[in-house]
Amino acid sequence: MAAPRSAISVVKFLCGAGLGYYICYVLINVTGTMLMEFLNNPLGAVNDSKNHQHRYLEGTMSFNIKQHTDENRSLADDLYKRVRILCWVMTGPENLDKKAKHVKATWVKHCNSVLFMSSEENEDFPTVGLDVIEGRDELNWKTVKAFRYIFDHHLNEADWFLKADDDTYVIVENLRWLLSKYSPDQPIFFGRKFKPFVKQGFMSGGAGYVLSKEAVKRYVDICKTGECSYSTAQEDVAISKCLEGVNVKAGDSRDTNKRETFHPLPPEHHLIKHYIPRSSWYRQYCFYPITEGPGCCSDLTVSFHYVDTVNMYLLEYLTYYLRPYGYKYRYYPESAAKELKQT
Repeated sequence: MAAPRSAISVVKFLCGAGLGYYICYVLINVTGTMLMEFLNNPLGAVNDSKNHQHRYLEGTMSFNIKQHTDENRSLADDLYKRVRILCWVMTGPENLDKKAKHVKATWVKHCNSVLFMSSEENEDFPTVGLDVIEGRDELNWKTVKAFRYIFDHHLNEADWFLKADDDTYVIVENLRWLLSKYSPDQPIFFGRKFKPFVKQGFMSGGAGYVLSKEAVKRYVDICKTGECSYSTAQEDVAISKCLEGVNVKAGDSRDTNKRETFHPLPPEHHLIKHYIPRSSWYRQYCFYPITEGPGCCSDLTVSFHYVDTVNMYLLEYLTYYLRPYGYKYRYYPESAAKELKQT
């Protein structure tokens, strides 16, 4: 028996209402998402994702622009000649395009000499091939071979030897200022000092550490005995233990106001109070008392770690190109600068 017309009409109505509801639901969600994206990003500004960074930073940004050419760089130029720094950057084949090329385009240009240390040689980049296996467990062995290579081929090119990662940003001029008070003939090294594992403290690998020429000689000598040539992910602890064993002093890299200059985390972690959790390893490791907020960091800061490719260029711009009109530096040891000029 045929269904009554009224029943058919009800079914048609319900089907139509359901389909209409579904279409409206989809449209509202799609347009709502687009509206929120527009409100959050009305000018189509790019986001900060890693995928975006790699997509838009396929090339490198050029800072070879004529700016600040009238600045007085006499003191910095004098230090460049008198405090020679060889910078070697620990990297790997997979990081050359993602990270190392952006380091190459920014801060290492201020070093006296630069070497990129990898497991494989790359003549085009170029990198030094250390013939080691890539991986965290081989970081110490990679460090040993890097310093041995420097000792054999580049020892006389510099007075100080800086190790940095391919996500470390370094202000080399500030490092020269720190080192200008010391002799490369002293058995000493500097970095961000942490207190566990080594009696005199160890230097954070991520923040970078710098060895005097005498420290490099002693380190390579003990490595040749095989005592320090072993596999571990904690290369910063390993090298610090070895240097302590040959009487190389772990120096204090803080400025005259006792503010830190080497930083093992990105700028915002140090500059924003309570950004770092109370349970963080960082709070347990720091050798000296921690200051959070803007007072955390020296005006003559040397380094930051975990700097992504976008912020590598941002820090380069803020450091070397941005200038507030009419200001003088709020922290500038005038007397020490005069003494340096007189020597």
